[in-house]
Amino acid sequence: MAIKIRKEDALNYHSHNQPGKIEVVPTKSLSSQLDLALAYSPGVAEPCKEIAANKDDSYKYTSKGNLVGVISNGTAVLGLGNIGADASKPVMEGKGVLFKKFAGIDVFDIEINEEDPDKFIEIVKSLEPTFGGINLEDIKAPESFKIEQELRKQMSIPVMHDDQHGTAIISASALLNALEIIDKKIQDIKIVVNGAGAAAIACVKLYISLGATKENIIMCDSKGVINTRRTNLDETKSEFAIDTEVDTLQEAIKGADMFLGLSIGDILTANDLEGMAENPIVFALANPNPEIGYDLAMSTREDIIMATGRSDHPNQVNNVLGFPYIFRGALDVRATSINEEMKLAAVHAIANLAKQPVPELVNKAYGDNKIQFGKEYLIPKPLDPRLITTISPAVAKAAIETGVARAEITDWEKYHIELQHRIGIDEKLMSRIINRAKKQPQRVVFAEAHDLKILKAAQILQDEKIACPILLGNRESIQKLIEEHNLDLQDSTIIDTAEEKDKIEKFAVSYYEKRKRKGVTLAEAKKLMRERNMYGCMLVEHNEADAIISGLTKDYPKTILPALQIIGMEKEVKKVAGMYIIVNKKGTFFFADTTVNVDPTPEELVDIIGMTARGVKFFDIEPRVAMLSYSNFGSSKGDVPDKAKKAVQLAKEKFPDLIIDGDIQANVAIDKEMQQSNYPFSALAAKGANTLIFPNLASGNIAYKLLMEIGGAEAIGPILLGMNKPVHILQLGSSIREIVNMAAIAVVDAQLYKKNNPK
Repeated sequence: MAIKIRKEDALNYHSHNQPGKIEVVPTKSLSSQLDLALAYSPGVAEPCKEIAANKDDSYKYTSKGNLVGVISNGTAVLGLGNIGADASKPVMEGKGVLFKKFAGIDVFDIEINEEDPDKFIEIVKSLEPTFGGINLEDIKAPESFKIEQELRKQMSIPVMHDDQHGTAIISASALLNALEIIDKKIQDIKIVVNGAGAAAIACVKLYISLGATKENIIMCDSKGVINTRRTNLDETKSEFAIDTEVDTLQEAIKGADMFLGLSIGDILTANDLEGMAENPIVFALANPNPEIGYDLAMSTREDIIMATGRSDHPNQVNNVLGFPYIFRGALDVRATSINEEMKLAAVHAIANLAKQPVPELVNKAYGDNKIQFGKEYLIPKPLDPRLITTISPAVAKAAIETGVARAEITDWEKYHIELQHRIGIDEKLMSRIINRAKKQPQRVVFAEAHDLKILKAAQILQDEKIACPILLGNRESIQKLIEEHNLDLQDSTIIDTAEEKDKIEKFAVSYYEKRKRKGVTLAEAKKLMRERNMYGCMLVEHNEADAIISGLTKDYPKTILPALQIIGMEKEVKKVAGMYIIVNKKGTFFFADTTVNVDPTPEELVDIIGMTARGVKFFDIEPRVAMLSYSNFGSSKGDVPDKAKKAVQLAKEKFPDLIIDGDIQANVAIDKEMQQSNYPFSALAAKGANTLIFPNLASGNIAYKLLMEIGGAEAIGPILLGMNKPVHILQLGSSIREIVNMAAIAVVDAQLYKKNNPK
């Protein structure tokens, strides 16, 4: 089911805190007068002189080599049409975010208020000194063809109109694999294309480059088949006009091997589908409604192979599979253009990747252990971390081989590692978790539903089918907030404990049995059960909910106590612990214990190490554990180094396969080069640590909070480790996004709990 987007949510997303989706961040230190003098006058004159003598040195001394211009005049924005340059800016910023997230490429978005193609060309051409590449976006046809063609001729940097070539490259990859499955040759198939815009034209041209026969391709626009009997065809359409008596899509589709739709929804009928050839290939790419509904198509023909532009069906033709990685490869060899060979290299790289065994983390992200090459898996999934290391090298090699590269890559293994570091191989961690959650949503109790943030997060969780929210609180207050803020939480359960007398009695008896030898009377138990945290924990304990989330408005100790008393710890766990995921541009790191244990003993640290290692593996990441101290391998003496050293010794005995070392300072643990130079014996020297265990609560708590506030890091957590059932405590004052992330983690936690504890 398509994600439901509310106007208010979209506007809040783009306006909250700092307006827009991007910012410029310095890459060099600016902390002293010398830094300022080097960054600007007079020091900046030196690189200026070098570039004046050799223009290519701009790649050495400026950001040009990793900077793409996303440029539009707003004449064909999404499905909104010609809305103008100003209104196109949110889309261009969004494209920039995708470049950065998936390929580590920086972007300046430029919206040009000019519809005349010649003037537009002149403006963009003048920007060449700034950029390493140009991504044209949302420019209407046929002007887009002229603009791209002329800019490619006149500029010596890569220029690509992604609306054309992105769809062409991804769909071509899917087509090659579909033909392999049904054992047909591309030169033999009859192709019918509905739509004659920029993307459709680019698709047809690329299919011809792959071997399709031009005479076997029938293209239709809103007026029917583009044939030689039609008059007033523009130059682009005339190129694909064929000599035929066929005038309509319905006539053309008869006997066709493939249908490509880049037009409007529901234009193809079941009867049309039935008239196609054996094993028909249908790429219905109109969004949000395909040219024929997926369910209708699949029920009409058992032998069909189908792709759409939607994420809720198999074989999503999504441009994000292509453009970030194509530009990455082109930039890394300083290509002068993106030529046909580079595009074909991307096509084959994407197609071949789909035939490789799917990594477990991808299976988990999509909640499907059966993902393998076939009719429902023609192209890789967008969250596959291998895309950058597969497509970018293929594009770079093609650029080198065809002579458009101004720099060569000789060590491809080193380049592979550099690509992973560009984005951090764990950059998509939460995306994977959210996708896993969507495959099997669980019932998550929110004990603080009187808070608007919780309700807004519940709306997202409900709409995106990440979780099934259970909202605890005063029913009247919750309903009032829902109405005031135009929320729609009809599919979420609201529970007012004041209305649950029978359940209160039942839970009170259960709690009394657990705590009667801890000084709790039955009367006290009945009173306590009216508290939402207590009641919510009981819902989980009695399997009437799958997980509980609380802590937004209460201190951590007050929130965790009911969970410990009611749900309790896992068997053989003596103390629970708290873990934060810290994400910044250097990668993803796991911090523990940051929230629970004040001054753990070496033996307790071993338990924390074990729980944290399991927690890291939960996110499909191999833990490399550093036991932190203020010393390095005995360089300083004291209680903390001694404790850390003993904890490592005990942990190695208990977990012999775990990568762990210490005592070690935090900066040294992460800096593998420093370790290799000074401590080559360290178990962490090869890759550095990604999991940091703090010797006490003070150091862990201070570290993560400082990183959040002044280090620019994103913190996900705290994730409670060692509980018998899924319980997660929010950070006081968490944002809506943080609540959604924590709920997704709770859902996946509950999925694994059910898998490991079948009834």
